[in-house]
Amino acid sequence: MHIGIDLGGTKIEVLLVDAQGREAFRKRLPTPQGQYDAILQTIKQLVTDAEQHAGQPCSVGIGTPGAISPATGLMKNANSVVLNGKPVHSDLEHLLQRQVRIENDANCLALSEATDGAAAGANLVFAVIVGTGTGAGIVVHGKVLTGANAIAGEWGHNPLPWPEATELPGKPCYCGKHGCIETWLSGSGFEAEYATATGISHNAATIVQLATQGDAQAEQLMQAYEERMAKSLAHVINILDPEVIVLGGGMSNIQRLYTNVPQRWGKYVFSDQVSTRLVAPHFGDSSGVRGAAWLGANHRLGKNDY
Repeated sequence: MHIGIDLGGTKIEVLLVDAQGREAFRKRLPTPQGQYDAILQTIKQLVTDAEQHAGQPCSVGIGTPGAISPATGLMKNANSVVLNGKPVHSDLEHLLQRQVRIENDANCLALSEATDGAAAGANLVFAVIVGTGTGAGIVVHGKVLTGANAIAGEWGHNPLPWPEATELPGKPCYCGKHGCIETWLSGSGFEAEYATATGISHNAATIVQLATQGDAQAEQLMQAYEERMAKSLAHVINILDPEVIVLGGGMSNIQRLYTNVPQRWGKYVFSDQVSTRLVAPHFGDSSGVRGAAWLGANHRLGKNDY
């Protein structure tokens, strides 16, 4: 049996699966805000609850909003800022008295979908989380590609490719640069574009609904969004040439993206044809926690990451 933990900014979720990926137990608790030690204790409680249900020792994998720095062993780049600069990995291994696998939540999404989800059987999978922020993970031959600096898949903090003159220099990003993909393709970036164009604040779902109802301004912004996503994913295809790209996060619920973006990306891909598939996550919002469970399972099986 394998335990996955999804450590989010508002909730911490545990999932227990068997070797075939069948769900046996699930529970979530609120994330203690700004309380590092309380977060660790909440994870320990959830692992204990799942293991009691399993009736046996289990592997543990954890998906986090940041990454463990290979240089320091400390958490970096987490939007749950209380985790940054902390020895999260070693503290959890000490607390749980076992080896623990930790990966970025986008890597967990990629691993879940590559293992038994929408990209099962694919040799190279690129999985994108397009929500409040924008991140991505890469799985090659069933193993997470972490990279020398633990930043493989940091797609959102590259500049928008082939920008129009009106898109330069780009909006400021919290990383300190301008024009990052995240500022254009995140849900918050899309909503900000609509507010700038109309003077009206709507959430992304409402803007999409307005486009469906024939609102010309909303439709124009949707088409601009699709073009920017096509450019941004074409860059990935030119570099990695994945068989499958999986969209996750709130913006992945926009069904028209799966048809319109592949129709647009061909003119940016350096190939006479594009066989890469753009798909929705088979397990939806559960992909992250399932991927965390597979982290522990793969570690037990000796499938180490790149």
